[in-house]
Amino acid sequence: MYLSFQFRDGWQCQFLEADLQTPLPKKLHFASSGKVVELVERAGGFIDQETRLMVDQGIAMGRGGLFLQLIEEQYAKLTMR
Repeated sequence: MYLSFQFRDGWQCQFLEADLQTPLPKKLHFASSGKVVELVERAGGFIDQETRLMVDQGIAMGRGGLFLQLIEEQYAKLTMR
């Protein structure tokens, strides 16, 4: 699962399948970048310090993305309409 995030009147988060082509129906919108970081933490995205740095750089640039390690329940929530 891939998370793409960008700043447009807040932080918009879109989820894509591993093929990076197929979007999932659930999208999230956050007022603060801290919520994006919290999402990545909960979804197992910070696998090392380099990944944390990439997210921080993405936030500073206003857009970024990374692969997440979702458990089955988390994935199911994102695929529900």
